[in-house]
Amino acid sequence: MYFCTKYANMKKIYIIAGVMVVAAIALLMSTAKDVSTYGTFAEATQTEQKVKIAGQLSKDKEMYYNPEEDPNYFSFYIKDSKGDERKVVLLASKPQDFELSEQIVVTGKMKGDEFVATDLLMKCPSKYKDEEIYIKSEKEG
Repeated sequence: MYFCTKYANMKKIYIIAGVMVVAAIALLMSTAKDVSTYGTFAEATQTEQKVKIAGQLSKDKEMYYNPEEDPNYFSFYIKDSKGDERKVVLLASKPQDFELSEQIVVTGKMKGDEFVATDLLMKCPSKYKDEEIYIKSEKEG
């Protein structure tokens, strides 16, 4: 009797391990679909799918955020890699230190002339940049 229960428990372990392997494969496949290349505003107007656009913040244009009115509405302008400048509406709160970002990546879709973003990533300047410049000048001098 002991022999049968021992193998029954081992079968359960194999079944659980198999289910975990299948779940891991399914998770990897679903995240692989989300990995996409960066596009432009022109490409975003030609598709109904979400697009990732990398660009520079247009600091001379208006940024609008009024948390009392709507905490999940923030608008700003960016230029994509082709130099096309568009208004971006982020359906989330304004990130801290947004104005300091060197590059912005927005994920979303075009709606009319505006790009409606559901996700935003910022590349901020390195806090070590001044130190790097100092070290390079010391080596050259």
